[in-house]
Amino acid sequence: MTDTIDDVTFDQMRQLVGLVDYDATKDPFPVKAMDAVVFTVGNATQTAWFYQAAFGMTLVAYSGPETGQRDHKSFVLKAGSARFVVNGGVAPDSPLHDHHRKHGDGVVDLALEVADVDQCIAHARAQGATVLEEPHDVSDEFGTVRMAAIATYGETRHTLVDRSRYSGPYLPGYVSKAGRARKRLFQAVDHCVGNVELGRMDYWVEFYNRVMGFVNMAEFIGDDIATDYSALMSKVVSNGNHRVKFPLNEPAIAKKKSQIDEYLEYYGGAGCQHIALATNDIIGTVVAMREAGVEFLETPDSYYDDPELRARIGEVRVPIEELKRHRILVDRDEDGYLLQIFTAPVGDRPTVFYELIERHGSLGFGKGNFKALFEAIEREQERRGNL
Repeated sequence: MTDTIDDVTFDQMRQLVGLVDYDATKDPFPVKAMDAVVFTVGNATQTAWFYQAAFGMTLVAYSGPETGQRDHKSFVLKAGSARFVVNGGVAPDSPLHDHHRKHGDGVVDLALEVADVDQCIAHARAQGATVLEEPHDVSDEFGTVRMAAIATYGETRHTLVDRSRYSGPYLPGYVSKAGRARKRLFQAVDHCVGNVELGRMDYWVEFYNRVMGFVNMAEFIGDDIATDYSALMSKVVSNGNHRVKFPLNEPAIAKKKSQIDEYLEYYGGAGCQHIALATNDIIGTVVAMREAGVEFLETPDSYYDDPELRARIGEVRVPIEELKRHRILVDRDEDGYLLQIFTAPVGDRPTVFYELIERHGSLGFGKGNFKALFEAIEREQERRGNL
C-alpha cells in the first residue's frame, strides 16, 4: 500500500507507530487517525514559536483578530502527519483565560479523523456518551468539513472531523500562514497519555471499549510500574489498527506522591499528561532539540552498565554506548525493540511533557524502562518539593 498521510507513506507509518491489520467494516466507530492535538495556553504567539524553534514544527495556518476571530489566536503547526493547534485568549473575557487560569497550559482536544461523523456520533450517543457538538458542516471556498464532538476525561474532548471534502490549510476560518522551513524532527503522534483520578482508570477504559470500539492493548499494574516510593496503574486502549493509542493512568497507593498525583494536583483534575512523538532518527532529534534548549530527563550510568539490560536488549541500531551518551532508553519485546526518551515538563506547571519514540517492530511502551523512568521523574519531583 502506497497511500500517503501528509507525505508520510503508509509503510513508513506502519513502522513509525506500529500499525496492525484490522477489518474496519466491523468497527462501530472507525477512527482513521489523529486529526490534531489542540492546546489552550497562556500565550499562543510565544508557544507557537517554541514548537517551531525547539520541536522543528512548521507553521501552516492561523486564525485571529486579523482574520475576524476576535476571541482568540490559533496557530496550526505540522510535522509529517502530526498536527498541533495552539490557542490563546485575546479578548479579556475569553473563556480560554478561565480554562488556563484553572489548568495552565494543556491539551483540551484530542481530535480524531473519521470517515463518517454521523455514524460515530450515533453509536456514541447510543452507548451513553456526552455529545458536546452535534454533527454539522463548516464551509468556505476550499470546501466543507463535517464535525462533531464528544466528552472524555476531565475537560478533554474528542472532536470528530471528516475533511475528505476540504482542501484548505486546516478548517474554515483559518488562513495559510507560512513559517520558516525547518528540519522535521518527528513524523507522527504515536500515543497520547491520559491521567485520571484514583479509581477512574477502568471506567475510562470501558468508555473507550464501549463508546468508541477501542481494543485493550496492554495493562501495567503492581510491580510493573512502581518504585520504592510511588506507584501507578496503566491500561492502554487503541483503535483497531493501533494508529490511535491512549494509555490511561491512575495513581496507586504508595509511600509518597506519584507523578500522577502531582499532575492531577497541578492541572486541577484529569487531563492529557504526555504526548509521544514518533521519529525515525531519535539521536538526531534529541541532539537538535537539546541544542534548541529542550530539557530531557537524566538516566544514570548504572542503567546502561547493567549486564542484564545488555543481555536482554541484544543488538540494536544504536550502540548502547551511544544511547548512554544521549541518555536514551531502550527496550525489547517479542515483536522487536524501541528507543525512547522523555522531556521535562515544557510549561511552568509540572504537567505536560513529551516522549520521543523510535520503533523497530515493538508494539509496546517500554515496560522494561518504567522503573528507570519513574525514578528519573521522582528525582525531578524531589527537586520541585513535590515527592
